[in-house]
Amino acid sequence: MTATESSIAIARTAAKAAADKIAQDIVAMDVSERLALADVFLIASAPSERQVNAIVDGIEEELAKQDLRPVRREGRSGGRWVLLDYADVVIHVQHEEDRVFYALERLWKDCPVVDLQLGDDASAKAAAVSD
Repeated sequence: MTATESSIAIARTAAKAAADKIAQDIVAMDVSERLALADVFLIASAPSERQVNAIVDGIEEELAKQDLRPVRREGRSGGRWVLLDYADVVIHVQHEEDRVFYALERLWKDCPVVDLQLGDDASAKAAAVSD
């Protein structure tokens, strides 16, 4: 079993919204064969709590345009690790220090990576901001 097309489409929309808010290291993993509760984990990071929250706002606004609202939201007040649960897609936006510490990609390394079709635009934006 692999992630559904609708789950992948949601992840791609969320990833583009995150990239528009200068999220770093955006990656999605197909966890459908390992978990019964979700198809895709999307992970993004930022260097500050303020930017983590801005990324979360951007994702929620973009998905709301498709009438999608998170079933659950965790961690918003702290701004270090915000989890948005859209049932089949779980989005993790982490402060870069927390991302290194918790290393979700390492925990799910056996899962296939989803092509988010972000192209080089997202990489160029992130590089321009870090310069």
